Amino acid sequence: MDIDAFVTAHRPAWDRLEHLIQRRSSLTGPEVDELVDLYQRVSTHLSIVRSSSADAMLTGRLSALVARARSAVTGAHTPAWREFVRFVTVSFPVVAYRARWWWLATSLACVAVAWVLGVWVASNPQVQTSIASPDEITQLVEHDFADYYSENPAASFASHVWINNAWVSAQVIIFGIFLGLPIPFVLWSNAANLGVSAGLMASRGKLDIFFGLIMPHGLLELTAVFLAASVGMRLGWTVIDPGPRKRVEALAEQGRAVVSVALGLVGVLFVSGLIEAFVTPSGLPTPVRVGIGVLAEGAFLAYVIVFGRRALRQNETGDLERAPDVAPSA
Repeated sequence: MDIDAFVTAHRPAWDRLEHLIQRRSSLTGPEVDELVDLYQRVSTHLSIVRSSSADAMLTGRLSALVARARSAVTGAHTPAWREFVRFVTVSFPVVAYRARWWWLATSLACVAVAWVLGVWVASNPQVQTSIASPDEITQLVEHDFADYYSENPAASFASHVWINNAWVSAQVIIFGIFLGLPIPFVLWSNAANLGVSAGLMASRGKLDIFFGLIMPHGLLELTAVFLAASVGMRLGWTVIDPGPRKRVEALAEQGRAVVSVALGLVGVLFVSGLIEAFVTPSGLPTPVRVGIGVLAEGAFLAYVIVFGRRALRQNETGDLERAPDVAPSA
């Protein structure tokens, strides 16, 4: 390639693009269209120069020009604090709110399964003996169940609980990739463990201790797990029924929504872990401990409802402001 001829032929376009970039705050509509067109053309010029010429100065000039043009076309980068505020007030709550019916159905189904299993275990001595020997049940009811929350230092226990709960939530979210089919099994396992434990405690008249130890942290913890499961199953259902949008676009939007929930639940489960480590095993009266759990649960649900409903009314989806699969690109 004759580099001098190439420069002579395209320099006017480069100079014009430079001029438009300098005036980007006062461009007219046609000039904005021209800016986008020149950005695309100069990007092509840069590719040609990189592949056909060893002129480092020309490559550097065009690279800088294309970078400035890209900034002018796509806009300045959103400050990190604004992205964080948008995530907290829009992205996470609106995704959770949009999944509210999946979330509610998942919660009711799991609670119903745990309740039925609990009643079945509590009312059938034969079932109890098939689970564990009478001595093992006594050990669990009288010591192990309560000791679990106080046998380790609170700080390390909080981090352990946080990691464990985050892993369970991550599992059900990841399983959305497989049409959400494994998620009911994960929920079944958790509901079965909860129901069996409740049934064994009830069989020895210790149901008050069970709820006194589970409710302070369990309300928020289980709510978070149910939310993760609901958005995971929603992602799987999007593969089957993408709605009016193209399947790829619907999956991309729902996939980003799942990521928003995953990030938001990190904070929710952190609060749950703190309650489980510092409140559940504390010497506070049971009504106070349960009240703290109810307060945390109510605050989280109110946050999702208030911010999520407001964002939904503003036609927010929780997606990126400039999603790569829908935003204009050169």
